[in-house]
Amino acid sequence: MTAPADNAPMEQPSPEHPFAPYIRTLGKGKTGTRSLTQEEAESAFGMILRGEVQPLQQGAFLMLLRVKEETGEELAGFVSACREAMQGPPPGLTADLDWSSYAGKRHQHPWFILSILLLAQAGYRIFIHGSDGHTQGRLYTEDALGQLGLPVASSWKDVGKQLADDRLSYLPLRHICPPLHEMMQLRPLLGLRSPVNTLARMINPINASASIQSVFHPAYAALHQETDILMGQHRSLVFKGDSGEVEIKPQADTRLYLLSNGQREEQQLQRSRSERVNSVAGDLSTLPLQELWRGSQQHGYGLDATLATAAAALLLLEPQRTIASARQQAGALWQQRDRSRLD
Repeated sequence: MTAPADNAPMEQPSPEHPFAPYIRTLGKGKTGTRSLTQEEAESAFGMILRGEVQPLQQGAFLMLLRVKEETGEELAGFVSACREAMQGPPPGLTADLDWSSYAGKRHQHPWFILSILLLAQAGYRIFIHGSDGHTQGRLYTEDALGQLGLPVASSWKDVGKQLADDRLSYLPLRHICPPLHEMMQLRPLLGLRSPVNTLARMINPINASASIQSVFHPAYAALHQETDILMGQHRSLVFKGDSGEVEIKPQADTRLYLLSNGQREEQQLQRSRSERVNSVAGDLSTLPLQELWRGSQQHGYGLDATLATAAAALLLLEPQRTIASARQQAGALWQQRDRSRLD
């Protein structure tokens, strides 16, 4: 090993990076660590979205948050930063319901798509946003909609036309906030979900008055509600859905966490099936959705999931309804469906 020359200049310490204080705040040991304020979170995430941080800093920031677990104030700050950075819709373009779809289906077919069709048939304008490709072995909504010939947009202009013509439209996150989409693709590298998977569900890019979200763990529901309150979301519904998607599991009782004008309410949607449900992992497709919608084949589980999910959404959209009334309306919409819609 060669010793440094006596006349080699001493290295001077580099000035601290502007992002370093945010990492230090999250990682300064058991007694020195604290959560970020909403303003700090917005500033920090804004720097990430603008590409003003090093990859090492971004990874450290996301994983420190993952270990600590994010707060409502932090998520609200992150969402605000995303809304500031995203390519938002033109003035006047909105929808009745914001539907986030980021997990992809793993064990069951994407029956919730039929629920969306029922709501659109009832006259509601449904805007769907999501991201794909971050986890193997899942059927993502963009792919499923494409297989079914349902609207997938590549711009806000497309969204406006699709909402007017079909009352539903899906716009991928990569067209809304590309840096956020890129962060979601880090999961295979980091080996863990990050707060990005949570906050993306709450960006409500079209500023719909009602928002529906799914969580992987029920404990996250209160966090979603807290964030929605801080963000001024008028109405929202959160529940633990199948594979993390907005889809009721008929074989389980589902706790519905409703928010209306800052007031929280919980309701229980009782299971409709008691038997064990087998996974269809490895055989995920949209063909069963077409068969059920057309009436050419019976899929009992799929019908139960479709109607229960539609009923849950109706509770959000029509707060005066009871669970029994919402279920009845979902059944009526099913009987009145246009069977040629998925030809």
